[in-house]
Amino acid sequence: MSLVRLRLDLAYDGTDFAGWARQPGLRTVEAALLEGLARVLRQPTVQITVAGRTDAGVHAQGQVAHVDVDAEAWASTPGRSSRTAEESLVIRLTGVLPPDVVVHRVSVAPPGFDARFSALRRLYAYRVCDDAALRDPLRRASVLWHRRPLDVDAMDAACRMLLGRHDFAAFCKPREGATTIRTLEALSWTRPSQGADEGLVVARVQADAFCHSMVRALVGAALAVGEGRRPVTWPAELLAGRRRDPGSAVAAAHGLTLEEVTYPPDAEVGLRAEQTRAIRSAADLDGPCG
Repeated sequence: MSLVRLRLDLAYDGTDFAGWARQPGLRTVEAALLEGLARVLRQPTVQITVAGRTDAGVHAQGQVAHVDVDAEAWASTPGRSSRTAEESLVIRLTGVLPPDVVVHRVSVAPPGFDARFSALRRLYAYRVCDDAALRDPLRRASVLWHRRPLDVDAMDAACRMLLGRHDFAAFCKPREGATTIRTLEALSWTRPSQGADEGLVVARVQADAFCHSMVRALVGAALAVGEGRRPVTWPAELLAGRRRDPGSAVAAAHGLTLEEVTYPPDAEVGLRAEQTRAIRSAADLDGPCG
């Protein structure tokens, strides 16, 4: 059977999902997408590979996945319409997917493309509202409501100390055989003065990859600094200790959103995937982020 690899660019509201990955008896993003593809293409889809496996309650605006489909089923997707196969699949998926999952774009992937291993970096945002006057009930599922005012400058200063390649064991849920070494490329806290996030406290977190619960653990430590309960140096001290501190809370999942996944030019995606696989053994694959 001849196969075609498709890249799917999608978004979802993670509120009512038990995370990305399929789990028996639970509603997950992967299961919903597989069901939709099977209905549209009229064939079972065995596997979807995703750039970042988000945890329960975590949202995505810029998620990327790939799936291999039968070439004949793909070619017949437009039916008698004048649309391309890519346009037709997007439209037909819109008709069968639940309203909290949206596939924005479908494209034939370049040779060697792998949604996970070809990625250069992932960018997440975490949003907090610490001002009762700004609380928006329409955003309650994607913004953490925080009762105490936060010192954004202190949070930002604390997190700058964590940048670079380190062992983030203090900020990851341990998994047997998995590495906790990651390269944290960016972690900043700001209070935007305009735009949709005006007045909120927003973290932007970027790395080559993340281990299980890493982003929310980093946010939890920063919130403790922002409240004044911990000194600015505390997150760096946790990092150096390389072990979870019982006093360090993991922030709630719903404030976290996968914003963007970055890939190299099409001609380089295959090489990037090979390089990433060479660096990480099977045991080193990322766990669910959040």
